[in-house]
Amino acid sequence: MRIAPRITLTSETQKALARLSHGRRVPVRVAERARIVLLAAKGLQNIEIAEQLSVMPRTVARWRERFLAQGIVGIEKDAPRAGRKPRIAAEIIQSIVTKTTMEQPNDATQWSTRRMAREVGVSERTVRRTWKMHGLKPHLVRTFKLSNDAQFTEKLEDVIGLYLSPPEHALVFSVDEKSQIQALDRTQPGLPLKRGRLATMTHDYKRNGTTTLFAALNTLDGSVIGTCMKRHRHDEWLKFLRLIDKRTPSELDIHLIADNYATHKHPKVQRWFSRHQRFHMHFTPTSASWLNMVERFFRDLTVNRLRRGAFGSEAELITTIMEHLENHNQNPKPFIWAAKASDILEKVARARAKLITAHR
Repeated sequence: MRIAPRITLTSETQKALARLSHGRRVPVRVAERARIVLLAAKGLQNIEIAEQLSVMPRTVARWRERFLAQGIVGIEKDAPRAGRKPRIAAEIIQSIVTKTTMEQPNDATQWSTRRMAREVGVSERTVRRTWKMHGLKPHLVRTFKLSNDAQFTEKLEDVIGLYLSPPEHALVFSVDEKSQIQALDRTQPGLPLKRGRLATMTHDYKRNGTTTLFAALNTLDGSVIGTCMKRHRHDEWLKFLRLIDKRTPSELDIHLIADNYATHKHPKVQRWFSRHQRFHMHFTPTSASWLNMVERFFRDLTVNRLRRGAFGSEAELITTIMEHLENHNQNPKPFIWAAKASDILEKVARARAKLITAHR
């Protein structure tokens, strides 16, 4: 009878194999190999281990030898397999990747599978497979905007400081206008949602007027002070400031976070602030609307009530908006700001560095 080579384990190796043999996130085949080695270390022969684990004796022999030669690493990773030789040459694959990332077709701004297939002389399926393999999606583009505000860091730290550590005896509001909200009515009635069929609505519409929503989001409790007005000039902005003044306790300071819209800095507005010392303005950096928390409320309003709505008149639109506001304020939930200023500044620095590198 042939005697299998003996396996001797150190205490650390035995513990590591035991973890592999019972780990919940360990692949089944790796756990089985670990059990083979543990049984072999107890002195069992290949035939005995094969019977106990319901595997072939040659399987046991293979992993016994692999462990003796390479240790735990040998049983954790599969040996490379030869496989079928690729039918598409590596030079062609590299050509597809290079043209996709570095060149443009003569008659378009981006490559399609048909254009690339004609250019390189392969099938469309080969182009699709190559793009998927390398994570390329030339038909998609992602927009971005880096602020060029000279005081970007100071404004960023100021606004995030109000979110993360608001001042005592004060209220912090994120304020903005959602302008030109259109009262759109569909030209034909759609069909309702049913099993096996999506809800339908016509792609064309009728315009029945517009309105502007002025909103102030209380960053502490998530409640919103809001009103709709026809326009969004400094006159309407002053009316909204008076509304905030009326709706908030007079003994508390008011900190307003707003964007750099000229209306917010009008001379008449500045004179109003000089007469109302409890109001303090904090401006977000230019091209940084994402820093204004009220934008999240506007997004929810658009998705939940406006985008699929049909409004026969401007009054109907305003009623819908104010109903949404009232429902929101019945059970408000604050938006929690988690990003630190240092993390955002580091991300912006990486983005600027990438842009500089890409355009050299």
